Amino acid sequence: MPAHLQRDLSVGEVAKRSGLAVSAIHFYEAKGLIKSRRNAGNQRRFSRDVLRRVAIIKVAQRTGITLAEIRNAFEALPDFRAPTAADWRRLSANWRHALDERITRLAHLRDQLDHCIGCGCLSMGDCPLRNPEDELAAEGTGPRLLDPD
Repeated sequence: MPAHLQRDLSVGEVAKRSGLAVSAIHFYEAKGLIKSRRNAGNQRRFSRDVLRRVAIIKVAQRTGITLAEIRNAFEALPDFRAPTAADWRRLSANWRHALDERITRLAHLRDQLDHCIGCGCLSMGDCPLRNPEDELAAEGTGPRLLDPD
């Protein structure tokens, strides 16, 4: 492999290559999603595998996977190695069920939206979106839950 492909990347290079802000790279590192090393000058250096991990993070976030879920999934991967296609299949298979449930909830919400257009307040005690089946009416009026389960 050519020397320029073997060297580690600075945080600025990771940001430029991934399309993220430097602050986002630092945030992902602070959350345990990616890791860096320190060089002799105490500067962060990222191995090239971080680019694939950042790509996975971005795709997962676009589908609604939380950073905690992503971090948990990454714990099954070895450090400082790019996730492989097989790794991605395992990660995505584990997220599929949660995504299917989220899609079902969103479709249900979408189908109920027309019922609120008349009042528009979302604060009625029996609002079918915020208080399905009027289960929370005893606690008073107003929105109680964003995503009731």
